[in-house]
Amino acid sequence: MAEALILDSEAVNALANATARGVLAERARAILTVAYERGALVRVPAPVLAEVCRGPRYDAPIDHLLASHGIAVCDLTQTVARRAGHVLGRAKLSSAHAVDAFVVATALLFDASVIATGDPSDMRRLASPFKQVRVFAI
Repeated sequence: MAEALILDSEAVNALANATARGVLAERARAILTVAYERGALVRVPAPVLAEVCRGPRYDAPIDHLLASHGIAVCDLTQTVARRAGHVLGRAKLSSAHAVDAFVVATALLFDASVIATGDPSDMRRLASPFKQVRVFAI
């Protein structure tokens, strides 16, 4: 299996709305560039869309990002959902962190992965038991 870059909601927003996101967008673009140079797959877990999509009037930048940069959305499967629940349980976190847990569970589908996130402390807490997952702050 391949190496992957997994984008959380803040990374997606930063890439989709670069002008408004300033330095976050620059950091996210730098991480994305390295992923492309390494031949990594770039993925967005489907639950992230629930955090960034707010209706047709607001979704155009997200849609453009997903359509034009080789970024694929990973469907939420039963396996990923259950793994996310286990990740939450292991970290002793509530379901308020479910989307972050879905991001980590998606990262675990790959041999090696990097999560680009605007919330590195929670993401590191969830991902810390898994050596194949690295967390990069944007």
